[in-house]
Amino acid sequence: MNRPQIKTELPGPKAKEIIERDAKVMSTSLSRDVPLVVERTQDVWIYDVDGNEFLDMTSGVGVTNVGHTNPKVVEAIKNQVEKFLHFAGTDFYYEPQVTLAESLNDIRPFEEPGRVFFTNSGTESVEACIKLARYKTRRPLYIGFLGGFHGRSMGSLSFTSSKVIQRRYFSPMMPQVVHIPFPDTYRPPEGVMPEKVTDFVIWYLNRMFETVAPPEDIAAVLVEPIQGEGGYIVPPKDFFPRLKQELDKHGIYLIVDEVQSGMGRTGKMFAIEHFGVEPDIVSIAKGIASGMPMGACLAKSSVMDWEESAHSNTYGGNPVAAVAAIETIKLLKSGLVENAAKIGDYFINQLRELQKKYEVIGDVRGIGLMLAIDFVKDPVKRDYNYELRNKVIQEAFKRGLVCLAAGKSAIRFAPPLTLKEEHVDIAIEILDESIKAALG
Repeated sequence: MNRPQIKTELPGPKAKEIIERDAKVMSTSLSRDVPLVVERTQDVWIYDVDGNEFLDMTSGVGVTNVGHTNPKVVEAIKNQVEKFLHFAGTDFYYEPQVTLAESLNDIRPFEEPGRVFFTNSGTESVEACIKLARYKTRRPLYIGFLGGFHGRSMGSLSFTSSKVIQRRYFSPMMPQVVHIPFPDTYRPPEGVMPEKVTDFVIWYLNRMFETVAPPEDIAAVLVEPIQGEGGYIVPPKDFFPRLKQELDKHGIYLIVDEVQSGMGRTGKMFAIEHFGVEPDIVSIAKGIASGMPMGACLAKSSVMDWEESAHSNTYGGNPVAAVAAIETIKLLKSGLVENAAKIGDYFINQLRELQKKYEVIGDVRGIGLMLAIDFVKDPVKRDYNYELRNKVIQEAFKRGLVCLAAGKSAIRFAPPLTLKEEHVDIAIEILDESIKAALG
């Protein structure tokens, strides 16, 4: 398999013109790591407006899990568009919405039958989850985790804590969200050994119960099974079982945010399944509909039993997005989840081989095709090296590999789940060259 072909200086002339137009009319809050102007996509490949080719390690930020522009998803969309584009599923009925809810029930990460509330995005899904927990428990408090990302609307932003820029100047947000440390074995709290990080977090949780957050006042804990924007941090295996044990003592719901880690990304349909714990409520989006605006709050039926009109929206469960999601789930179940596990093992082993060449790669981590390499200035001190990380992303882009940052100093790899070993080999070759170039 050939490497991506870069035919022009990047950005090329057409890309430059579009970027200049963008700068005059688009919000200045948008962040773009590389000057990529997309014209078309196919499977794991991106083609820009100047004819350059790129191997994609982002899936549109974890969205196109079944491959870019998957023909079966496209066909399902075309067929639905010719029937009807919209008819509010919150006020009326149509089959695609019901079928999708049944499909989500078939893959739910808990034993009890579930119910679904459809949304249009990840942040809307989180909003639905936290509203449901408050409605059901009548409790005012929540617990979130430092480094977590759950969206940017004012409710979800109250939990988000991966970067201070995301919160600056937006206070006051929704009150009464208490943050505790996430168990990070690579950079544990000072004085805590990596093998004791779960002990520390559980101790911290109970300390919060005793001081500022009475457990009988806590509706839910909201947590990512693997932190996404925070750096692709994978918790120890014992963390979720011990967390759930503590929550069950007090009737506190466990909400898992699977917006980035779900829909097959980690080699299981939902990342929480790696930890042997059943959540009460799940937020879903990104990979659910291959790029159509779709999200969901999936909960146990005993939890999602709020009264009529307690929560609603106009576009949730949109029929075009729904058929895209139905087809996406079929494709995931047809072998792509297993492929994510298989190719993910190959990918992480290749990244570890690359780590042996460069001591600036302090850590290689992840599960399935949710992987990251973390750059450090000193492998013993494990201090963040975001300058080098950013240079590597730029050098990789010049060579036809599109990556995204995560956390303070990590590069994340979240490619389509259609990835093959030969694609991994190309990515590793380009990464090797890019690190060399970035180091000078």
